[in-house]
Amino acid sequence: MTEFRPSRFEILPTIVKNLLIINGLFFLAQNTFKGPSVNFSIEDVLALHAWQSDLFKPWQLVTHMFLHGDLGHIFGNMFALWMFGSVLENLWGSKRFLTFYLICGLGAALIHLLFLSYELMPLMKGYAAIFQQHADGGPYQADAMINFISKNKLGEPGYRDQLISLIRENPNDAGLMNKLFEQLTVFYQSRINTSTIGASGAVFGVLAAFVYLFPNTYLYIYFLVPVKAKWIGLLYFGYEVFFALKNSAGDNVARWAHIGGAIVGLLIVMTWNKNNKKTFY
Repeated sequence: MTEFRPSRFEILPTIVKNLLIINGLFFLAQNTFKGPSVNFSIEDVLALHAWQSDLFKPWQLVTHMFLHGDLGHIFGNMFALWMFGSVLENLWGSKRFLTFYLICGLGAALIHLLFLSYELMPLMKGYAAIFQQHADGGPYQADAMINFISKNKLGEPGYRDQLISLIRENPNDAGLMNKLFEQLTVFYQSRINTSTIGASGAVFGVLAAFVYLFPNTYLYIYFLVPVKAKWIGLLYFGYEVFFALKNSAGDNVARWAHIGGAIVGLLIVMTWNKNNKKTFY
């Protein structure tokens, strides 16, 4: 189990080829049906949303894998799918590879949703307090708003400080409170309805399987520098874990989906390798 040296290798096996085509068609549809003149949003229907969102639908656990944000996003995922997925499909056959790919994508989505739910809990709790105070006309509505704005870092620091000062100076201004409630509701809805797209979770599962099966195969960074697959896999996984734990503001990458896909892929390939050793090299 050192280097991959296939005796018969298809450059573009069936499942990988069809996945590339399907992803390309979805990407074309995304860029065709968008803009102010289009009433239908593909992302609202097919992208993955938190299950607390009104936009969440069960089929999004699968369909989000075929949507991408931009040309760089889809190219990176599809290149990795072709590069590593072709090896696995040639090794396992089309049916097993497709099963593996979809399970990795589903596992990545579920793990992402679990961590997303945890991250959204303070947001939901804070908004619930505002909503209750606003509905009842409670005396602590201003305090609930200030707490929500501070904890969720609404807007730039300067704007945030001005908004908090305005609330403190006018806690009994009903008109102001109504306008702020509407503004905070829009912010809450935008956060709760944030969508996740991309095949990265499934692709990370493919990468993890390749690294496990062929750890000493050389990969060429920028097509020049040879590095063994096991070191690239470990460094890349460590990179994702570091930034997932850091949870930096403004990071719009679904790190836990990447990590989840890699873990699911690794568990599957270890199980298959244990039960059916003759399938592997």
